[in-house]
Formats: sequence, C-alpha cells, structure tokens
Amino acid sequence: MQTNGEEEPLTETERATLFSKQPDPCLSESEYETEHGTEPTAIQRLATCTDITFAEPPDTAARWTAADFPTLTPGNESTSYVPPNANTTESVAIADAHASLFAIHPSTYVHLDGDDPSQYIAPEGTVRGFVDYRVRESAAITNATNASVSATDHDIEEVRLYIDGERVASHDGNATPVLEYRTDESGRVDLRLEADIRVDLESSTSRPNATTSVPPADEVTVAETRTVRVYTLDAESYETTYPNGETGLAIYHAQPWHGYTLTADGTDRVRGVWRYYTGRDTRWDTLTRSTATDAETVDAPAQPVYVHAFPSRIGPRAEPVRDGPTILDVWGTDAPTPAAGLHENVDVGVVNESYTRSYGMAIRTDSVDDSALTIHGVVRGVETNLSDVEREHRPLRESNLSVTVTDRNETAATLRIELTDARTDDPIVLRDGDRRAPIGGEPRTGTLRVNGNAVETNGRGVAVVTVNEPGIYTVEYDPDSWRAASPAYVGATESVRWHPLTTVSGWLHVIETVVVWAIPFAVTLYAGLRIGRFFRISDP
Repeated sequence: MQTNGEEEPLTETERATLFSKQPDPCLSESEYETEHGTEPTAIQRLATCTDITFAEPPDTAARWTAADFPTLTPGNESTSYVPPNANTTESVAIADAHASLFAIHPSTYVHLDGDDPSQYIAPEGTVRGFVDYRVRESAAITNATNASVSATDHDIEEVRLYIDGERVASHDGNATPVLEYRTDESGRVDLRLEADIRVDLESSTSRPNATTSVPPADEVTVAETRTVRVYTLDAESYETTYPNGETGLAIYHAQPWHGYTLTADGTDRVRGVWRYYTGRDTRWDTLTRSTATDAETVDAPAQPVYVHAFPSRIGPRAEPVRDGPTILDVWGTDAPTPAAGLHENVDVGVVNESYTRSYGMAIRTDSVDDSALTIHGVVRGVETNLSDVEREHRPLRESNLSVTVTDRNETAATLRIELTDARTDDPIVLRDGDRRAPIGGEPRTGTLRVNGNAVETNGRGVAVVTVNEPGIYTVEYDPDSWRAASPAYVGATESVRWHPLTTVSGWLHVIETVVVWAIPFAVTLYAGLRIGRFFRISDP
C-alpha cells in the first residue's frame, strides 16, 4: 500500500534531519555516543545543535511515517487508545470510539504568516487513519437497556475517506487503515475519515417490567474532518527573446510554489523564497489509554512527520550561481514574518520581517528547453512541464536613442533627445496608457534620464533639455519590463559633451573675461613700477 518509495528505510543520517521540533542540546561527540550508543556522523552532530533545512521538499517525512505507522496498534475489547484531539463517541455498548487522521502524504504545512500554517496536500496520495473503541461491560449495557444484555461480537465494519463529500477511498474494517486517494478537486476542501463500528448484542433474559426492546446490534459512525488545500499547479508563463538570442521567462502561480528546473539533469534551476524542514505532528505525542475504570496518558508508539515550508532569509536563488540563469524580478503579495507561528524549538533561517511571497519569478537565460523545463510545487511530487501551462510570448525590440546639441552659447546648451523603435522607426512614448501590467505586479512605465534626472518624451518620442553646466551628459533609457509592455524594448545609453569653448561666442566670452580680470592686475603692476622708479637711488 505504500507508494512513491515510502517503503524504503531511512538511513541514520536521514533520521538525524527529521525532528526539527526536538530541543537542540548540541551534544559533544562523547555525549552523543553515551546517549545513543554509537559514534555520530558529522550530520548527526550538527542536528543536535541546529535544525537541518532543505532546498526542496524532502521525501524523508513520508518514508518515516510509513515505516513508523505499523507500530501504532489499537487496544482490545476493554481498552481504547485515544489521541488528545480526537472526537469520541459513546453509545449503549460502545465507549471511547473515534476515527482519527494519523497522516496525509505527500503534503506540506506552509507557514505564510503568523497564523496557523495551511496544510497543502497532493491531488493523489495516501491517508493513514487510526480507529479504536472499547465495548462496555455487560452490566453497563444491562443498566442502559433495562434488560439483561451482553455483547457477543464487535468489529470495525468499514472505513471511508471523503473529500468535500465525495467518497474517494474505502477500506474493510481495520483499526489502522491505509487509504490511497485521488481527487480532481483543488483549493480548500474538507477531508473526512469515517468509520462504522458494530457491536452484536444478545438478550439472555428479560427483566420484570422491562420496557426497552433490545436491538440485535449497537452501531456508531465515528469521524474526523480536517480542512486542507488540494495543491495543484495551474501556472502561467510569459516569454520573450532578447536581440542577442537569450530568453526571458516569467512564471506566475497564485499559490506558493517552489521554482523550476531548466535542464533535464536539474543543474540549472531557480527557486523562490521557500525552504523546508521536517517536524513531528505534536498532536500524536501522547495517547489516552481508556478503560471502564481508568484513563491514563501514555507515550504514543508512532509519530507522523510532516514537511514544513517557510520563507527563508536566503531568499530566491538561481543555480549555478555564476553561469546559471539571472533572476530579473520576483513579485507577489507582501506578508508579515511567520516566525511567531513556528514551534518553539524550531530554529531555521526564517525571515524576521515582512517579505514578498514569490508567486512570480522572471529570469533571463541562454535558452529554454520546453521538454526539460519543469515547474515544481511546495508539495513533493506535484510538478508540471512548461509545455502544459498557459503561455504567452511578448515581443522585445531594440530601441534607437540619439542625443544632439542643437543650440548653445556661452552659458547654456539645448539637448535634443529622440527615442524610436529600431525596427519600425516609430516613436517610443514613455507615458502610454495601453501598457500592460505584469501579472501579480504593479505597472511600471519606462524612464529616460539625463545624468540621473528623469525627463519625458512627447508624442513624437522627443525630449528637449536645457543644460547650463559644462561637461559630459549621459542619456539612459530604462524601458518597461517585457512583462509589463507589449511591445517592450531593450535599454540604450548615449552620451554627448558640451563646453562653452566649442562655440565662437564662447571663445569671445573667455577672451572678454580674461581681459576684464587682467585690467586690475595690469594697473597694479604699472603703478608699482612707477613708484619703484620714483624712489630708486642712483649710484654715485
């Protein structure tokens, strides 16, 4: 019944990464050997000091849960084991009955903000349940029925699984059912585990003045319902081709998603803000062992482990770092840090302030192989190919930027800037109401800057700027993103030099200035020479 490699046992190294909710005493090598009876590996030592995180959803949580589940066993006729959060049901002959969801895999708890995390489950997976009850003693049944009654047999008749009211799996009576499901639903749903319990009754002798007829059996239906989100990838893709042949690719999905691989071997990849850790479901730390006379808390023999996704301080990343794709933009809704919603013992690199959920990521890369590019979700195994998503190609053209000095004098100059489409020679107007906004982002118009100062073009794609400081003037065109405009353009830069000495009037102005400033010095020099001659003493 175990799927997706869940039957494979975990190595000691893998086991060391599982329990992020455990305290981290940071054991020395000798302390570890004393406590565990074996010499630790490097990762085992590290796991006692901090929590291990993953760059993608690991399979270890599901494998541990599948291997640990068989150790969970029900009680006997007079004993029921009950999880702390179970909804128990009582009847004439049945007590402490419950049906509890032990684990759902593949799934991921996503910590979006400080609220409780949302559990996202795969459209196809495995649910493990735990059903238990006890049969009341004959005296108790007799008192309840006003007749002498005893239980002759008891059983779990059937276990069923529903998703939003639709029956997706069932199992013959079993206290630890493993139910494999598949659903076409998506988004928020109610997942319900339900079980029928039956106790056969026998009336031996009727009491005098008995008024209650005894049914042949006592039956109850027990259930647990959990609200989850069925996780699917319905992504949208926007693509463009740069003039040098490189590819621009933007992918958007309205839910948290992991990232995408660009090559078949997975070497070129991009991931968003999410990283992962694994932790036990603390709701299964203990069980209540219930009998007719006592209720005792005991350690649970089995604990499910889940994957948790959190926004990391590392942020979105592209690999390989040097030669891989370049991330152009990341967009999504802003959210507060979810640090307060993590377990007290979890120590991971979660963002410590507000962050942007990476619902959309745009990259620039050498090429895109449609057959190899795969989009991955935050739930292990949920993925889709680029060829299977909605795609749109956005044209990207080169721009022509020219700047000339059209008028100048000794104090100022006029710069004429023209911005046009290199292919059609049409003017590029920066303020264009028809520009498209990127999915999930804000519209951004292109800008034209002269030495860092923004200017606007008119309807002919022309801007006229007057400058009065000599020097080099650099004009930069920073275009709209190709996600935001159609058509979009490639940026351009041009420079021009202006100085008063480049004009005749400028030279005349310089000469005039030199003459004006030289007159006082000439008068002073002449006066000094005359005075010196007057006081000069001639030789005898």
